Amino acid sequence: MTTVTSPLPGRVIGLAAVPDPVFSGAMVGPGTAIDPVREPTEAVAPVDGIIVSLHPHAFVVVDAEGHGVLTHLGIDTVKLHGEGFELLAAKGDTVTRGTPVVRWNPAAVESAGRSAVSPVVALEATAEALVDIAEGTDVDSGDLLFRWS
Repeated sequence: MTTVTSPLPGRVIGLAAVPDPVFSGAMVGPGTAIDPVREPTEAVAPVDGIIVSLHPHAFVVVDAEGHGVLTHLGIDTVKLHGEGFELLAAKGDTVTRGTPVVRWNPAAVESAGRSAVSPVVALEATAEALVDIAEGTDVDSGDLLFRWS
């Protein structure tokens, strides 16, 4: 069982509340989403593993069981072309839960006209594989988001 923890401090709002049909419809995979605090912050690894994909606005960490967890910082933030995001790790790095991966400012993302809501998704998982999914609670980085069997 993989424990997935919050990569960000904020409020867990659930995927259905994400202002993007691809995420809210769980087309990428099941999970949840965080409405982050509006201050400069570091997005951290939600699981122990290897960073297999890394962009300024999103990253995927795959754990030892082969579970890939996507953290997507904001919605449509790819259109910011990396502005306001600072990479703190590299693709291929082995990370432990809580390792800083990207530094960003959710308030700056919003002032650029994008949503700061950040989906955390279990890639290639079924909804039934996730349990203990957090929703409607405040979290700090490292708090439980869901478990993946």
